[in-house]
Amino acid sequence: MSGSDFHWGVSSAAAQTEGAILEDGKSASIWDDFSNKKKKINDGSNTFPGTDFYHRYTEDIAIIKSLSIPNFRFSISWPRILPNGTGKVNTKGIDFTIM
Repeated sequence: MSGSDFHWGVSSAAAQTEGAILEDGKSASIWDDFSNKKKKINDGSNTFPGTDFYHRYTEDIAIIKSLSIPNFRFSISWPRILPNGTGKVNTKGIDFTIM
């Protein structure tokens, strides 16, 4: 990849942006648990609620488009898809990924 093949974009990480920690069938992730323990993060912050991309994705994507950013990659928390780590898939989690 070089020159005209390269495309700028932005991305996000689920733990920082997703929010909706225990909504629509999602269970807590390892990072949710870790960040909620006292004295694990110097300033006391945690993943609750992040920037709430789960509820605000329409607004957030509109902002990205208004900035003429051509590519956006977002991540989702695996416990939104597999709340128990294995087994039954959370269909609301799948629905969120294909918004």
